[in-house]
Amino acid sequence: MKRREPVSHIMTKNVHTVSHSDSLKEVANVFKDGNIHHLPVKKGNEIVGIISSNDINRLTFGKLYDHQEGIENAVLDTLSIDQVMTHNPLTVNAEDSIKEVAEVFANAKFHAMPVVENSQLVGIVTTTDLIKYMLEQY
Repeated sequence: MKRREPVSHIMTKNVHTVSHSDSLKEVANVFKDGNIHHLPVKKGNEIVGIISSNDINRLTFGKLYDHQEGIENAVLDTLSIDQVMTHNPLTVNAEDSIKEVAEVFANAKFHAMPVVENSQLVGIVTTTDLIKYMLEQY
């Protein structure tokens, strides 16, 4: 295992993002259409938040009940991204080591962080990325 390997080695580089002005329905569709669980929220070029599929599932009961489409739409129409997202998420630098990122996740209550370089979003890293990296080592 490399001791100082940068997080840029394991991060997802083609990051899907949403705008703070998008509707929650649009966000829910991004989660449904792709194998995506976390989305950085941007206002212009600035990362202002992060929203997860779990955030949406908590609002809509995660399809717990049959025939709830009307309720789900009402909830998603009523709230905004700003009301649901985590504001000012912790970010990591692309050159931070995988070990440093793992230490953050080990003590955190979240599972994804935007990765920045010169204040610009260049990726996202998740606990799943870390687990896959660890599995590659064995």
